[in-house]
Amino acid sequence: MDELYDEIKSFLENLKPHFVIFDFAYWIPELALQIGGIKTVSYRVVCPDKTTFMTSTAAELVKPPPGYPSTTVVLRECEAKLLQFLFDEYGKGVTFLERMQKSRAGCDTIPLKTCREVEGTFGDFAAKQLEKPILYTGAVLPELKNEPLEEHGLSNRLEKFEPGSVVFCALGSQTILQNKQFQELVLGLELTESPFLLAVKPPEETNSIEEALPEGFKQRAKEKGLILDCWVPQLKILSHKSVGCFVSHCGYGSMWESLALCDCQLVFLPRFFDHLLNARLMEHELKVGVEVEEENDLFTKENLCKAVKCMMDKDSQIACSMKENHRKWKELLSSPGFMSNYIDNFIHNLHGLLLEQT
Repeated sequence: MDELYDEIKSFLENLKPHFVIFDFAYWIPELALQIGGIKTVSYRVVCPDKTTFMTSTAAELVKPPPGYPSTTVVLRECEAKLLQFLFDEYGKGVTFLERMQKSRAGCDTIPLKTCREVEGTFGDFAAKQLEKPILYTGAVLPELKNEPLEEHGLSNRLEKFEPGSVVFCALGSQTILQNKQFQELVLGLELTESPFLLAVKPPEETNSIEEALPEGFKQRAKEKGLILDCWVPQLKILSHKSVGCFVSHCGYGSMWESLALCDCQLVFLPRFFDHLLNARLMEHELKVGVEVEEENDLFTKENLCKAVKCMMDKDSQIACSMKENHRKWKELLSSPGFMSNYIDNFIHNLHGLLLEQT
């Protein structure tokens, strides 16, 4: 993207737009200033608490600044290493952190892909830290269409099982597990004794899912388990009546889809630093699910099984409480006009920025 500087400069000089909405192209604000008359919008499609952690220094990676609005939506000391990427080169001659800092410093406003009702305290804190106006776009969720699950014969497979009995686990497009963790994952799902559907990439240093499976697993799980290493229609699966539990990596998109568009019980298995913050928001602030406990930075099949069984136990007080909280959040977030009002207000606020310069 950085190598497109000249082309984008020419494009903007000819088009003279009111706004440029950008993310990693940190040179956009300076370019817009040179051309004149263009407002720049540094759009954040990640949690606002992640923005706070990106102001940390190397010595204080897991210590949010004073006044941070939560004692639970934080990283643990052992997770500091996950933030090392901030100080790595990301493009020619610039680190990831410098790229983010320059984007924030030069832009006119920072919209967040969230709702005030869910993360407003973090957005307010980010506004103070960054000294920039914060706007909210809402979660910008896709529409859920009532279409059959044709891919991979999933509809026929899921129909075989009782309502609410299937565990669906999806770890996103970026997660590639170590082989040992992959085996803990599939054995943990097997331990639940529930039918399961797993969407995951082949683990490190392997060519396929099949070669990485524990000995005898394929034969034991053939009736109850299905593992796919390709894209799956996540929203359609989550809305199927047979799916009762969603084990998620808690990426921001999956977080919102699970919170606002499905009725499943939620279990979190985060692998990246922003996913960890999402999971802790969901567990400790919103109280809609549980994170799988780790031992020495690794999850075990026993702890995965424990979390899933806890959430699927209809007699569990924790599970019932989480389910009720989830129901309330879904009711709010999916209520008529709720999300469209956010978009309308966002557009209105952008118009307000234009009026400031006239």
